[in-house]
Amino acid sequence: MGPFVKNAWYAAAWNHEIGPEPFARTILNEPLVLFRDTVGDVVVLEDRCCHRHLPLSEGKVIGDILQCGYHGLEFDCSGACVKVPGQTRVPPGGIVRTWPVLEKYQYVWVWMGDPDKADEALLPDWHVMDDPGWAVVKGDPPFHIPCHYELFNDNLLDLSHLAYVHIKNIGTSAVPDFPIVTTRGKNSVRMIRWILDSAPAPLYARFGGFEGNIDRWQYAEAMVPSFNTVRVGCMPAGSGAQAGDHPDDIARGPGGREGQGFEFYNLNAITPETENSTWYFYAHSRNFALEDPEMDEEFRVGLRGAFQDDVDILAAQQMNMDRHAHNAKDWIDINVDGPGLALRKMVDDALASEIKTLF
Repeated sequence: MGPFVKNAWYAAAWNHEIGPEPFARTILNEPLVLFRDTVGDVVVLEDRCCHRHLPLSEGKVIGDILQCGYHGLEFDCSGACVKVPGQTRVPPGGIVRTWPVLEKYQYVWVWMGDPDKADEALLPDWHVMDDPGWAVVKGDPPFHIPCHYELFNDNLLDLSHLAYVHIKNIGTSAVPDFPIVTTRGKNSVRMIRWILDSAPAPLYARFGGFEGNIDRWQYAEAMVPSFNTVRVGCMPAGSGAQAGDHPDDIARGPGGREGQGFEFYNLNAITPETENSTWYFYAHSRNFALEDPEMDEEFRVGLRGAFQDDVDILAAQQMNMDRHAHNAKDWIDINVDGPGLALRKMVDDALASEIKTLF
C-alpha cells in the first residue's frame, strides 16, 4: 500500500504516557524513544544507539541525558553523544536522529518529515480537549491494530457500518437509509448525514434519556493524512433540528434537562506503525453531564466496546487482504465509499508531491 506522508504531525502518545523513563513507540517504520527532560519537555530520539544498535529505550534517563543500557554511551536532547565511558573523545558519527515534537490537546505529536516544514497550524482544531465547557474521556491505552492505517480512514468516513457492526451500542438499522453529503477542502473531506425521526441507538438512549424518536446528525471530517473529527449528536424528533443546519446551541442533555438533546466529539488520530499495523488514539469530548463520573464510565466502557468492534473488523479485513494479496484491491465501490476514496486521493497527491521534491 505504499509509503507514508512524512511532512505531517502524527500522534505518538498521550501526554500522560510520557515521563522521565524511556518510552518506545514505532511510527512510520521508525523506532522512536520518548522521554521528558528536567523541565518537563518531551524529547524524541531515534531508538538506536549509534555504537552497536541496542534500542536506547532499554537504557535510562539521567537528568537531561539518555544513557545506553549496553555500554553506557550518553546522548543529550539533541541526539548528540556527549560521553563514551572509558575514553575522552566521542568518535565521528556519534549522534542519533531527533524529530520535532509538540504537546497539544493532551496528545504528544511528532513531525516525521522535514523539520523546517513543521507547522503547528497543520494540526486539527481540537480545542474541545481543553475547553472547560466540555468533558473529556481519553481512549486509554490506545488501540494497536494489525491493519493498514487507510482502512481506518475509510472506516471513520463511512458511518453506514454502524447499522451492522455497532447495532448493540451506537448504531440502528435506520442509519444507511439516509443519504450522505460529501464536501471537499484543500486537504480535507467532510461527510454529513442526518438521520431523522428514528429510534435512538442503545447508548444514545442511555446518554439522553429519550422516550421517543430522535433527529440525529453525523459530521465526520478527515484531514490528510489521518486525523478524523466526528461530531455527533441528537435532539428529540421534531424539536427544531433541521438537516443541513447544524444546531450549535443545542440544549444540555443529562447534565441539564433530560431528553432535550446532546452532542459529543470523537477525536481520532490514526498513526501508522508499519505498513500493516496502526496506533489508534481517540478521545470523546461531550457538552453534557460535565462532572458526572457515571457518564465518564459510560463513555469509557460503552464506546470503547464499540471501537473494539471496529478493531476486530479491520484486523479481519487486513488478514483477508494479506491472504489474497494477489487480488487485495479487487473490490467494488459503493456510494458510501465516496468520502474515503476522496481522502485516499488526497493522501496519494500529498505523497506524490513529497516524492517529486526529492528529485
